[in-house]
Amino acid sequence: MHAVRAMTRARAVSLVVVVAPPDGVAEVRALLDSHGLPEAKDIRIVAGGESRQDSVRLGLAALPDEVEVVLVHDAARPLVPVDMVDAVAAAVRDGAPAVVPGLPLADTVKEIDPATEAVVGTPDRSLLRAVQTPQGFDRATLLKAHTTVTGAVTDDASMVERLGVQVLVVPGHEEAFKVTRPLDLVLAEAVLARRRATDDY
Repeated sequence: MHAVRAMTRARAVSLVVVVAPPDGVAEVRALLDSHGLPEAKDIRIVAGGESRQDSVRLGLAALPDEVEVVLVHDAARPLVPVDMVDAVAAAVRDGAPAVVPGLPLADTVKEIDPATEAVVGTPDRSLLRAVQTPQGFDRATLLKAHTTVTGAVTDDASMVERLGVQVLVVPGHEEAFKVTRPLDLVLAEAVLARRRATDDY
Protein backbone atom coordinates (compact mmCIF):
# COMPACT_ATOMS: atom_id res chain seq x y z
CA MET A 1 0.00 0.00 0.00
CA HIS A 2 2.81 2.42 0.81
CA ALA A 3 4.54 1.71 -2.51
CA VAL A 4 1.33 2.24 -4.50
CA ARG A 5 0.58 5.41 -2.55
CA ALA A 6 4.04 6.79 -3.38
CA MET A 7 3.44 6.17 -7.08
CA THR A 8 -0.04 7.73 -7.08
CA ARG A 9 1.28 10.88 -5.39
CA ALA A 10 3.91 11.47 -8.06
CA ARG A 11 3.00 14.16 -10.58
CA ALA A 12 4.61 12.20 -13.41
CA VAL A 13 2.49 9.09 -12.84
CA SER A 14 -0.98 8.78 -14.36
CA LEU A 15 -1.34 4.97 -14.31
CA VAL A 16 -0.17 2.40 -11.77
CA VAL A 17 -0.12 -1.28 -12.75
CA VAL A 18 0.20 -3.50 -9.69
CA VAL A 19 1.59 -6.91 -10.56
CA ALA A 20 0.25 -9.26 -7.89
CA PRO A 21 0.97 -12.90 -7.09
CA PRO A 22 -1.14 -15.04 -9.46
CA ASP A 23 -3.23 -16.37 -6.57
CA GLY A 24 -3.48 -13.02 -4.82
CA VAL A 25 -5.11 -10.69 -7.35
CA ALA A 26 -8.47 -10.55 -5.53
CA GLU A 27 -6.76 -9.97 -2.18
CA VAL A 28 -4.64 -7.13 -3.56
CA ARG A 29 -7.68 -5.57 -5.22
CA ALA A 30 -9.59 -5.65 -1.91
CA LEU A 31 -6.62 -4.13 -0.10
CA LEU A 32 -6.31 -1.28 -2.60
CA ASP A 33 -10.07 -0.64 -2.56
CA SER A 34 -10.05 -0.35 1.23
CA HIS A 35 -7.37 2.36 1.41
CA GLY A 36 -8.98 5.29 -0.41
CA LEU A 37 -6.37 5.92 -3.08
CA PRO A 38 -6.79 8.96 -5.38
CA GLU A 39 -9.62 8.41 -7.84
CA ALA A 40 -7.83 10.64 -10.35
CA LYS A 41 -5.17 7.98 -10.83
CA ASP A 42 -5.80 4.84 -12.86
CA ILE A 43 -4.81 1.73 -10.87
CA ARG A 44 -4.87 -1.69 -12.51
CA ILE A 45 -4.04 -5.09 -11.06
CA VAL A 46 -2.66 -7.97 -13.12
CA ALA A 47 -1.43 -11.43 -12.22
CA GLY A 48 2.32 -11.83 -12.23
CA GLY A 49 4.49 -14.66 -13.47
CA GLU A 50 6.98 -17.15 -12.07
CA SER A 51 9.96 -14.77 -12.20
CA ARG A 52 10.53 -11.06 -11.79
CA GLN A 53 11.11 -10.76 -15.53
CA ASP A 54 7.85 -12.54 -16.28
CA SER A 55 5.99 -10.22 -13.93
CA VAL A 56 7.43 -7.05 -15.46
CA ARG A 57 6.61 -8.37 -18.92
CA LEU A 58 3.00 -8.97 -17.87
CA GLY A 59 2.82 -5.49 -16.37
CA LEU A 60 4.11 -4.00 -19.62
CA ALA A 61 1.46 -5.88 -21.58
CA ALA A 62 -1.24 -4.20 -19.47
CA LEU A 63 -0.17 -0.68 -20.48
CA PRO A 64 -2.21 1.35 -22.98
CA ASP A 65 -0.51 1.95 -26.33
CA GLU A 66 -0.06 5.67 -25.68
CA VAL A 67 2.21 5.17 -22.64
CA GLU A 68 5.78 6.02 -23.65
CA VAL A 69 7.59 6.27 -20.29
CA VAL A 70 7.57 3.31 -17.91
CA LEU A 71 8.73 3.21 -14.30
CA VAL A 72 9.44 -0.18 -12.73
CA HIS A 73 9.23 -0.08 -8.95
CA ASP A 74 9.73 -2.73 -6.27
CA ALA A 75 7.08 -2.90 -3.55
CA ALA A 76 9.96 -3.78 -1.20
CA ARG A 77 10.88 -0.06 -1.38
CA PRO A 78 7.65 1.35 0.08
CA LEU A 79 8.96 4.73 1.27
CA VAL A 80 10.39 6.13 -1.96
CA PRO A 81 9.99 9.92 -1.93
CA VAL A 82 7.65 11.38 -4.54
CA ASP A 83 10.31 13.84 -5.75
CA MET A 84 12.62 10.95 -6.64
CA VAL A 85 9.87 9.27 -8.67
CA ASP A 86 9.29 12.48 -10.60
CA ALA A 87 13.03 13.00 -11.15
CA VAL A 88 13.44 9.55 -12.73
CA ALA A 89 10.47 10.14 -15.05
CA ALA A 90 11.76 13.60 -15.98
CA ALA A 91 15.17 12.21 -16.96
CA VAL A 92 13.52 9.72 -19.34
CA ARG A 93 11.32 12.46 -20.80
CA ASP A 94 14.47 14.54 -21.33
CA GLY A 95 15.85 11.84 -23.62
CA ALA A 96 17.58 9.17 -21.52
CA PRO A 97 16.43 5.70 -22.68
CA ALA A 98 17.06 4.20 -19.23
CA VAL A 99 17.45 5.81 -15.81
CA VAL A 100 18.22 4.42 -12.36
CA PRO A 101 18.41 6.24 -9.04
CA GLY A 102 21.58 5.45 -7.13
CA LEU A 103 23.43 6.28 -3.94
CA PRO A 104 27.19 6.41 -3.29
CA LEU A 105 28.42 3.51 -1.20
CA ALA A 106 29.30 4.10 2.44
CA ASP A 107 31.12 0.77 2.83
CA THR A 108 34.29 -0.46 1.22
CA VAL A 109 33.47 -3.32 -1.19
CA LYS A 110 35.68 -6.37 -1.74
CA GLU A 111 35.67 -8.64 -4.77
CA ILE A 112 36.25 -12.27 -3.81
CA ASP A 113 37.10 -15.60 -5.36
CA PRO A 114 33.84 -17.55 -4.87
CA ALA A 115 35.70 -20.84 -4.51
CA THR A 116 37.94 -19.72 -1.66
CA GLU A 117 36.32 -16.55 -0.27
CA ALA A 118 39.73 -14.89 -0.64
CA VAL A 119 39.78 -11.20 -1.56
CA VAL A 120 40.96 -10.62 -5.12
CA GLY A 121 40.33 -6.89 -5.41
CA THR A 122 38.95 -3.71 -3.91
CA PRO A 123 36.94 -1.63 -6.39
CA ASP A 124 37.12 2.14 -6.14
CA ARG A 125 33.86 2.85 -4.33
CA SER A 126 33.71 6.39 -5.73
CA LEU A 127 32.88 4.73 -9.06
CA LEU A 128 30.10 2.55 -7.61
CA ARG A 129 26.45 3.23 -6.83
CA ALA A 130 23.84 1.27 -4.90
CA VAL A 131 20.91 1.23 -7.31
CA GLN A 132 17.30 1.71 -6.23
CA THR A 133 13.86 1.85 -7.82
CA PRO A 134 11.81 3.11 -9.54
CA GLN A 135 13.89 2.59 -12.64
CA GLY A 136 12.67 4.54 -15.64
CA PHE A 137 12.66 3.57 -19.32
CA ASP A 138 11.60 4.61 -22.72
CA ARG A 139 8.91 1.99 -23.32
CA ALA A 140 10.32 0.79 -26.64
CA THR A 141 13.74 0.24 -25.06
CA LEU A 142 12.32 -1.77 -22.17
CA LEU A 143 10.13 -3.85 -24.48
CA LYS A 144 13.13 -4.65 -26.66
CA ALA A 145 15.10 -5.74 -23.61
CA HIS A 146 12.31 -8.03 -22.46
CA THR A 147 11.90 -9.63 -25.89
CA THR A 148 15.60 -10.16 -26.64
CA VAL A 149 17.53 -10.60 -23.37
CA THR A 150 17.54 -14.03 -21.75
CA GLY A 151 19.09 -15.29 -18.54
CA ALA A 152 18.65 -14.24 -14.93
CA VAL A 153 19.04 -10.57 -14.05
CA THR A 154 18.41 -8.68 -10.83
CA ASP A 155 16.91 -5.56 -12.37
CA ASP A 156 15.55 -4.22 -15.64
CA ALA A 157 18.45 -1.83 -16.12
CA SER A 158 20.77 -4.84 -16.38
CA MET A 159 18.70 -6.11 -19.30
CA VAL A 160 18.94 -2.76 -21.05
CA GLU A 161 22.71 -2.71 -20.45
CA ARG A 162 22.97 -6.02 -22.30
CA LEU A 163 21.45 -4.31 -25.33
CA GLY A 164 24.37 -1.90 -25.29
CA VAL A 165 22.08 0.98 -24.32
CA GLN A 166 23.43 3.57 -21.89
CA VAL A 167 21.79 3.72 -18.46
CA LEU A 168 21.87 7.11 -16.69
CA VAL A 169 22.17 7.37 -12.90
CA VAL A 170 20.29 10.13 -11.08
CA PRO A 171 20.52 10.81 -7.32
CA GLY A 172 18.74 8.26 -5.18
CA HIS A 173 17.40 8.80 -1.67
CA GLU A 174 18.24 7.18 1.65
CA GLU A 175 14.53 6.62 2.38
CA ALA A 176 14.09 4.48 -0.74
CA PHE A 177 15.67 1.51 1.04
CA LYS A 178 14.47 -2.07 0.75
CA VAL A 179 12.43 -3.52 3.58
CA THR A 180 13.64 -7.12 3.63
CA ARG A 181 14.92 -7.71 7.19
CA PRO A 182 13.49 -7.08 10.68
CA LEU A 183 15.87 -4.14 11.19
CA ASP A 184 14.61 -2.56 7.95
CA LEU A 185 11.07 -2.70 9.32
CA VAL A 186 12.14 -0.83 12.47
CA LEU A 187 13.73 1.87 10.29
CA ALA A 188 10.64 2.05 8.06
CA GLU A 189 8.40 2.54 11.10
CA ALA A 190 10.66 5.37 12.28
CA VAL A 191 10.49 7.09 8.87
CA LEU A 192 6.70 6.76 8.80
CA ALA A 193 6.41 8.16 12.33
CA ARG A 194 8.52 11.18 11.36
CA ARG A 195 6.49 11.75 8.19
CA ARG A 196 3.22 11.58 10.12
CA ALA A 197 4.55 14.01 12.73
CA THR A 198 5.53 16.54 10.05
CA ASP A 199 2.39 16.02 7.90
CA ASP A 200 4.62 14.73 5.11
CA TYR A 201 2.46 11.65 4.58
